[in-house]
Amino acid sequence: MLIKQLSVFLENKTGRFTEVAAALKDAGINMSAFTVSENSDFGIVRLIVSEPTAAYSALKKAGFAASLNDVVCAHCDNKPGALSTLLNKLTAAGISIEYMYAFSIDDTSAQIVLKPNDMDKCIITLES
Repeated sequence: MLIKQLSVFLENKTGRFTEVAAALKDAGINMSAFTVSENSDFGIVRLIVSEPTAAYSALKKAGFAASLNDVVCAHCDNKPGALSTLLNKLTAAGISIEYMYAFSIDDTSAQIVLKPNDMDKCIITLES
């Protein structure tokens, strides 16, 4: 399934992610999942939120460098081997993954957020 993800570029200094969380809270937006990658100078926060367009507007209004992008959210069983099976299908189809992160809501299912090199081919492969 295609979903929207926010990417926020932050200076690597104390309190910046706190400011992102506050801006979203003030706009009444819930964060469902996020990942943070960083180097010595800056970080990238990738977020799945309840209202992506409103979140994007709130973050831009608060002065953050943000973008709204399409990513694939794949659902799989929350059990050993499920991710391996999913990734094997993508690899066999020649799909590369730029990045991914995952979250689970309960003990039975997990959601994998993927940024593939070929969005359409990834979706077709996962649906087959």
